[in-house]
Amino acid sequence: MPHKSLRICAAPGCPSLTRDRYCDTHKTLQQEETKHYNKHSRNKTITSFYKSTDWKRTRQLALIRDNYLCQHCLKDHCFTPADMVHHIVEVKEDWSKRLDLDNLVSLCNACHNKVHGSKGK
Repeated sequence: MPHKSLRICAAPGCPSLTRDRYCDTHKTLQQEETKHYNKHSRNKTITSFYKSTDWKRTRQLALIRDNYLCQHCLKDHCFTPADMVHHIVEVKEDWSKRLDLDNLVSLCNACHNKVHGSKGK
């Protein structure tokens, strides 16, 4: 199996070359930051919701409804497979809409990142 090419570590200002996202030094730091965030900041109710059977079933229904295609790309006549289902009104903003199919849209990763980027996330 071919090796991944070398690239600069994703940590700001780090010039180290690595085959992963972070060099060995920053990989450990990143893991610690993620662990701390998961323990102290992540909303446990929302996290468990995304692991629930109800969400998995509803997500599947949205993908089927949207023919497994990114709905934003489709507006530009591009047929891109949908990688995820996005809540138009976020779960943390309105818990009651979490399983509402009218509040869900199938998106590719690029469009999902654009949607969240436009919200300052």
